[in-house]
Amino acid sequence: MRKREHGLLPNAASLLLCGLLAGLVVAAAAFPAVAMSGLAAKAGADTFENLPTDIDVLPSPQISYVYASDGKTLLAMMYDENRRDVPLTDVADVMRKAIVAAEDNRFYEHRGVDVKGVARAFVANQNAGGQTEQGASTLTMQYVRQAISYSAKTPQDVVDATDKTPTRKLREMKYAIDLEKKLNKDQILERYLNIAAYGHGAYGVFAASHVYFDKDPKDLTLPEAALIAGLVKAPGTSDPATAEGLPRALDRQKYVLNQMVAMGYIKQPEADAAAAVKLNIIGKRTPEGCESIQKVELGAGFYCDYLRRWWMDQKIFGEDQYQRANRLRAGGYTVISSLDVNTQTAAAKYAQDQPNVGKNEKIRIGNQNAVMLAAVEPGTGRVTAIATNRTFSNDNSKNGPNTNPDKKGQKGNYPNTTVPIITGDSDIPGYQAGSTFKMFTAVAALEAGLPLATTINTEKQFQSTFKIEPGSPAACNGPWYCPKNAGGQSGPYNMWTAFGSSINTFFVPLEQQVGADKVVDVAKRLGIQFNAKGDADLAANPKGWGAFTLGVSATTPLQLANAYGTLAADGLYCEPTPILEVRDNSGKKVEGLDPKCKQVVDKEVARAAVDMARCPVGDQSASGKCAGATAGYARKYVGRPLAGKSGTTDSEKSATFVAMTKQLAVSGFLTDPDWPETNKDMKHPQINYATLGTLKDGLAGKPVVPFVAPTKDKSMGKLVEIPSVKCAPVDQARSRISRAGFSVTVSGTQVASDCPAGTVARTEPGGATVKGGPVALIISKGPGAPAPPYLGNDPGTGDGIRDDADCPLPWVC
Repeated sequence: MRKREHGLLPNAASLLLCGLLAGLVVAAAAFPAVAMSGLAAKAGADTFENLPTDIDVLPSPQISYVYASDGKTLLAMMYDENRRDVPLTDVADVMRKAIVAAEDNRFYEHRGVDVKGVARAFVANQNAGGQTEQGASTLTMQYVRQAISYSAKTPQDVVDATDKTPTRKLREMKYAIDLEKKLNKDQILERYLNIAAYGHGAYGVFAASHVYFDKDPKDLTLPEAALIAGLVKAPGTSDPATAEGLPRALDRQKYVLNQMVAMGYIKQPEADAAAAVKLNIIGKRTPEGCESIQKVELGAGFYCDYLRRWWMDQKIFGEDQYQRANRLRAGGYTVISSLDVNTQTAAAKYAQDQPNVGKNEKIRIGNQNAVMLAAVEPGTGRVTAIATNRTFSNDNSKNGPNTNPDKKGQKGNYPNTTVPIITGDSDIPGYQAGSTFKMFTAVAALEAGLPLATTINTEKQFQSTFKIEPGSPAACNGPWYCPKNAGGQSGPYNMWTAFGSSINTFFVPLEQQVGADKVVDVAKRLGIQFNAKGDADLAANPKGWGAFTLGVSATTPLQLANAYGTLAADGLYCEPTPILEVRDNSGKKVEGLDPKCKQVVDKEVARAAVDMARCPVGDQSASGKCAGATAGYARKYVGRPLAGKSGTTDSEKSATFVAMTKQLAVSGFLTDPDWPETNKDMKHPQINYATLGTLKDGLAGKPVVPFVAPTKDKSMGKLVEIPSVKCAPVDQARSRISRAGFSVTVSGTQVASDCPAGTVARTEPGGATVKGGPVALIISKGPGAPAPPYLGNDPGTGDGIRDDADCPLPWVC
């Protein structure tokens, strides 16, 4: 025999048990002193009295709302069940009356259990012989049942809460009786209205009002309230937003209206008029998650996803990721993100619309090339924008093929993807950032006591003491790493001018002088993570990593923006965060989410590094030492003090630009996320335009904040001239430089020069260095053959290295 969905007991239940439920419950509830006779009755009474009375009620699942930093612009809603609890005072009076009329017309008369209803249901069900079903659950008992289910801690608890047995009914009655001793009727009604299911993905009266009528429950009319109240009995089959469910919902609406008449809540003409109203049923499910982002023009799906991933790593929200995800989707949090509407709007705009250089028109960046932008607030680490020319969506049915030869036949990630291409994860380590990494070498040098005025007599090609594979295009004279300069530059450069013109043969010897391990350590302190396995292996033992200063390690736009932003904040590193504030369902602020910051670079070192970084973008250092700029138009375009750097990888697999002020740092990458080793040329105009546009618009209306000038020691230092020992015998050169107060070493490499073999070709560094600093003697092997001509695609000077100095201003290629 099948179980009844609404019947009080199965047909096999005994009349004795029915009497206990109908009579004993009343006695326990209202007349505890009533004497009972019979052993069975005594046993039944003991069993009932021994049932627990306190429900361990956990909050029912609630929507979490994610807002922009203004606290007003809704970005996304996260939920498992579309529910938002509201106080009874925010529910229309007709809605309150309608739900009572629909579900429990004796609600204000009973004390949790309707004894008359129990008896009536039992007799009706017995007489029907299983052909009809009639329930006797009061509104209070219905609430108890759902509260127990939502408070279940194990799957068995869920089964016990919903199993159709006499034991479950007894437990519900006992809980209901006790609940009505603790709460008044309005409090119970409020809880019921908020916990009940109304169909079409709506849980609670607030969600139902919005799903069906797009209004708050306080604004519901009589016909709307009667319709919604009628849905609780069978929300699945009476869905008024469907063609099949609408007739059933309207029939149920008429029943509710007639019940309201019978209870004296309304007059019959009112009921007739309400039933005659043709309702405009919206039936729109509430958008959920990052794929259903609000305000599409913000393009904030990837930002939302970054926030979600960040949340999953925060132990404050649970012991494991399962608990954290559950709390985000059911905890009813109000999340005020750090997304700035102006900056995000700009980033979304510039990621999509790009200039076609040389023509007065715009083009759409498409196919596999991704414009990826991240913006960070220096001094807090708060991420203010994340954008790309992609749609955050799992639907890749219309995507083009993956460009990676190793993934032939698979779908690519354009135009739709949910891959975190901007912020990265264990599977997305990032992209090479080119010459932007020269900043880390400069910081290491400044920390070693070398001032910005440190001068190196650079060569067109520099033979370093770093070893690489002898067959590498960057090798010379066997295993030695020999970088070249884009543009063929040579001669004396200091940090200002070398950074401004992006001189490779300045920064590799500078890295060699201070130690590649020190340079990598700076990058780590500034937040570069080395997630690619090959990078991680090199970073673990970095002393021989000579190419690191030229940006051969993968990073993400977010990491790079925060690294430069740390320097703009005078060396204060803050972990990137998408949060301003989180409030729980009660409105209480969640503590422990403030920016996590620490001083990782001395502030005077950071100020000097920023002073140097003003040179590439057409700004001027505090002492007027800038000369040469790879993006000289940038300062004028932004219209405020600016620092930054562009970077291009070998073969132009990616183009990078990072720009910063004291208030905002923005990093932009242009590459193919499907295939970072792409053989397509990535040009700088698009990414420079996107980065600078985002920075400019994001700062619109904000005051101009100047950079702080570095100290004289960090700028000019106390450099001591290194004696010239060119073409001198090694012993003589060593003695002379030692007498000048320097520490002397002899390099194990030999270079071609016009000096006799075995004599000193040059010193490293050349010119001047700090007092007592190390000086290496580079030995000549005599005149050597000139470097072979470059055979690749080099639109610049043909020096053999594609770098940002190759291309004519105002645009950097």
